[in-house]
Amino acid sequence: MRNLRVVLISTYDLGHQPFGLASPAAWLRAINAEVTCVDLAVAALPEATIRAADLIAFYLPMHTATRLAADTIPQVRALNTTAHLCAYGLYAPLNAPFLHELGIQTLIGGEYEAELTRLCQNLAEQSPNQHSNNYIISNISPSTMISLDRLAFRTPDRTNLPPFAAYAQLRTTTGDVPVGYTEASRGCKHLCRHCPIVPVYGGMFRIIPRSVVLDDIRQQVAAGARHISFGDPDFFNGPGHAIPLVQSLHAEFPELTYDVIIKVEHLLKHADLLLTLRDTGCLFVTSAVESSDDAVLARFDKRHTRADFVRATNLMREIGLALSPTFVTFTPWTTHAAYCDLLALIAELDLIEHVAPIQYAIRLLIPAGSRLLELDEVQALVGPFDQQSLCFPWQHSDPAMDALYRQVRRIVQKRMSRHEIFREVWQLANAADLAPTRFDLASKPIPHLSEPWYC
Repeated sequence: MRNLRVVLISTYDLGHQPFGLASPAAWLRAINAEVTCVDLAVAALPEATIRAADLIAFYLPMHTATRLAADTIPQVRALNTTAHLCAYGLYAPLNAPFLHELGIQTLIGGEYEAELTRLCQNLAEQSPNQHSNNYIISNISPSTMISLDRLAFRTPDRTNLPPFAAYAQLRTTTGDVPVGYTEASRGCKHLCRHCPIVPVYGGMFRIIPRSVVLDDIRQQVAAGARHISFGDPDFFNGPGHAIPLVQSLHAEFPELTYDVIIKVEHLLKHADLLLTLRDTGCLFVTSAVESSDDAVLARFDKRHTRADFVRATNLMREIGLALSPTFVTFTPWTTHAAYCDLLALIAELDLIEHVAPIQYAIRLLIPAGSRLLELDEVQALVGPFDQQSLCFPWQHSDPAMDALYRQVRRIVQKRMSRHEIFREVWQLANAADLAPTRFDLASKPIPHLSEPWYC
């Protein structure tokens, strides 16, 4: 049995060094695999490396990454006709039929490191092709698996990943700051209907040991990171894990800042812990508010209301911790009045500088396995699954709303300040009624990532 040559490929991971490459790389190198990590978001496809590989695995954590991978997989297969092709991450099992058609032979969802390692070991045990340096592995039957095993995590191996300068930076009033990224947990305890985590994890989440997380952060600080983004779907899924972690982090690196993602529901439930976040270096909290319409929030099963969003915003402002809300602004149920109401609420809550412009133009995606499909009204409005877009297509009953979405989408792509973009979106939606006094009272810019958080 010889050591396999493995290529791990990320096509896009929200503008940060892909944890989904660094973590399995540590596992695979521990069994002496020759691992090359390729991030196509910042580098070209290394054709010579692809041709020599025995196992090529695509990391698919989100919708955008999967669509980009769909364009890359045929290129990879053309360069290497015998390597075993694998896809892993949230969107791998959700799109199994499509990915199998493209030539992916193994798909792994959930906790992927151990399964990738097992796959590598199994392939290494096969006899080599007498006429090739590659193993005869292209005839293995397609397989799909979701693992929720509790893993003995290893410290991610970030060897040869692009430097932090290639990725999103933290924008502050005094300049840009290099950003690292890690995860303290995976999965989620909640069952929000529109969330792609739910079909894979089904309400379960897994803790990554504090020692592993801290070791990962240490190596990133040594490489120049001055801010850490925690990518946990909800940092307060396990507050008994999260709070001691950030306390240890702050004790070791008092100048290091960080950001986290927390549900509105948990911001209110664990309000007593927010001061600890602020005092240990948390600069802002991203929260998937999604809508200001209680009927839409109920359909999403978000477990919070418009009033809860207002309460959470006021609470965060009182303690001096910035809230960065995200939204699904265009849904089949969003009316023109509701869209204008959301803009007005953002202005009234003094959140214009807190909202990334792309959030004004997020259109609901209904991927395979979505719990939204449990609703009869959703079944009635969607078309057949579209493999090109990797979702169930829908159109608004009011064509003007789809037109508004396209117009807003063009506005948010402009290189302007958050205030300027908000003003243009407001003007478009409200037929030039600018209500200027609402904008004159807006707060100063808050620290934020140069690449906005959205799927």
